[in-house]
Amino acid sequence: MTGPFRLLPGGAAGALCSYASSTAPGAPIGGHVVLCHDLPRDGSSAIEVAVTLPALADRLTRETGWRVVTGTLRGAGDSAGDFSAQGWLDDLDLLIETEVPKDVPRWLIGFGFGGVLALHVASHDQRVAGVACLGTPATLEHLVGDPAALIERCVRTGLISTAGFPGSPETWVKELSILHPKEDAGLLRGRPLLVVHGADDPDIPVSDSRELAEAATGPCDLHLVHGAGHWLRADPRVIAILLGWLERRR
Repeated sequence: MTGPFRLLPGGAAGALCSYASSTAPGAPIGGHVVLCHDLPRDGSSAIEVAVTLPALADRLTRETGWRVVTGTLRGAGDSAGDFSAQGWLDDLDLLIETEVPKDVPRWLIGFGFGGVLALHVASHDQRVAGVACLGTPATLEHLVGDPAALIERCVRTGLISTAGFPGSPETWVKELSILHPKEDAGLLRGRPLLVVHGADDPDIPVSDSRELAEAATGPCDLHLVHGAGHWLRADPRVIAILLGWLERRR
């Protein structure tokens, strides 16, 4: 088992790793937050892609009193299975339904592709009170346009480890076609949206963040972090933005 994650049984692909922060005994819980990790990129791996999120969850809890849940979706960390877009959506739904009390508002925070998933979940689940997207693309054309390159990336980083997977690359990549971040931002229907983007992000253009913000139908905070790239989880300025946004959501 990698780090503090625990195995959550019941995933369609096998065991799913999850982590939930602990709030102070007897203290009221300010709210419920779910953190969703990105796809691993060059220089990272599926094992490492979410390794810092439990520490971030604990910090957010210490400073806000909110309970924070995170996990590693199939193929990442010690979770079983191989990456697919629908598989990650299913895993995120399982993580939320298992770790977050029923019928309470929940706030979703996603990094990169995790923000795409968060927006999609929020677009059809009114229990999601708001979404924060960090380094999130406005479209997935850069992934859908070259299925072979995406599969090679997933194999190289360890998200796909089963020989012969996917059996049908065309069907596998078609699952991405249900994800439309910009349109999903418009489907928040008045709920808050936070968009944070590194001004020097080499992977996702800054213009994508503006497109997401312009699509918002409710209050939207857009922050461009100067000197920051795509890896935003360790940037203290980004953490301060997240903390401030959550505090204002009380």
